[in-house]
Amino acid sequence: MNTLNLQIPDSYHTAVQNISVKDNISINQFIISAIAEKIAAFETRDYLEARAEKGSRKDFMAVLNKVPAIPPAEQDR
Repeated sequence: MNTLNLQIPDSYHTAVQNISVKDNISINQFIISAIAEKIAAFETRDYLEARAEKGSRKDFMAVLNKVPAIPPAEQDR
């Protein structure tokens, strides 16, 4: 494990303290969780961008054109 010194605005610190007390977790746990969520968001974005680069608009339209032109079912309206 590494140690990281952070300087954050007082309002953020107060908010983190309040949430930590309310959720019965430490400030350290809260910050680690927040970092993990942000990392997951960036990794998801990168994954989706890589997948999108492999896509083909022509192939997508070919599949989409196979969908029949009928009104949606009542429960889908």
